[in-house]
Amino acid sequence: MTEQHNCPCGTDTAYDDCCARFHRGDARPETAERLMRSRYSAWALGLIDYIITTTRPNQQRYLQRKALEDWADATEWLQLEIVDTDQGQTGDTTGEVEFRATYRLKANGKTDVHQERSSFIREEGQWFFIDPTSATGTNIGRNDPCPCGSGKKYKKCCLTK
Repeated sequence: MTEQHNCPCGTDTAYDDCCARFHRGDARPETAERLMRSRYSAWALGLIDYIITTTRPNQQRYLQRKALEDWADATEWLQLEIVDTDQGQTGDTTGEVEFRATYRLKANGKTDVHQERSSFIREEGQWFFIDPTSATGTNIGRNDPCPCGSGKKYKKCCLTK
């Protein structure tokens, strides 16, 4: 992607002035929403290393690189819409971002929408995505405590809607 193209994250800003700086490691996303947008752009561009390094560090070892690469290769990301945010600003340590991501499966051309309410945490000044499926290396049950640390049950907190 060149600097003349708009960033995949939907900000109507050139990629080089938007998410590229995060992908290159020149800057860190200042808010949970900026991290969400930069992760979406990373999916769209197949930047799996960025997806892994922006996942909470104690969860990274549970991510399956091959599965992430396969998913990135199989999809064409078309649009990101931020539905809602809760906290996740520069002074916060946790935040949530609800989004809709429209994508097309390359194999059959089917278009679909993935909607999710993701949780984020800021540790040592850096925002990370909390992956509820890799918090312990096993799938989290609906009635288990949410791995984001909210104290709520997973089904009432970070479970993908």
